[in-house]
Amino acid sequence: MMRQAMILAAGRGERMRPLTDTCPKPLLPLKGRPLMGYHLDAFGRGGFRDVVINTAWLGEQIESHFGHETPAGVRIAYSHEGKDFGGALETAGGILRALPLLDEVFWIVAGDVYMPQFLFTRAAYDRFAASGKLAHLFLVPNPVHNPKGDFGLSADGLALNTDARRHTYSTTALFRRTFFDSLPSGNPEGLKIALAPLLRKAMDRGQVSAELYAGPWTDVGTPERLAALDAAP
Repeated sequence: MMRQAMILAAGRGERMRPLTDTCPKPLLPLKGRPLMGYHLDAFGRGGFRDVVINTAWLGEQIESHFGHETPAGVRIAYSHEGKDFGGALETAGGILRALPLLDEVFWIVAGDVYMPQFLFTRAAYDRFAASGKLAHLFLVPNPVHNPKGDFGLSADGLALNTDARRHTYSTTALFRRTFFDSLPSGNPEGLKIALAPLLRKAMDRGQVSAELYAGPWTDVGTPERLAALDAAP
């Protein structure tokens, strides 16, 4: 079964310590629910009912909590980097490891961001699939903790490696499997590979599109941000 969505959940969550000393960050409760549960529900509402979750730090807790199907009928497969290689493989390495489980086009989202109004729509998926691009990024206004941003955005919807005005990468994106063609599918050696350098090279070739997302978005990277979200109405 090829899956059309992946949630990245393998990080250690160093900035969230001590909360993450005994609980993986995607399982930290926000308004009474595990942080990652919001993404699973959103994928289900969008009609994407087959999801891969990669794990490393305390990954057995994630599988124990969610199992292999949510009450709403979202089916889950796991890529256990910690079990297979002793630790996380970074973003691109983790996606590459899970690539044999993923469809030709698939969503990516980090398990530690909160974006409750974001819609994983079939229309966006189909539009990207027809575009011929290798990746499509959702960018957000720069938060206080990332004032310089990450990537630019051209008037015709291309993500830019260099630009005077930059926006923050939301960690939400659509990818085509061929984005990773230069790397060994399945990452059998457990290589740790960062995503940003691969994206920048593809941007320089005009192969990455992007758009701005203006809805609420938080990188839940510190206990203070988690507490602020939890206290908000």
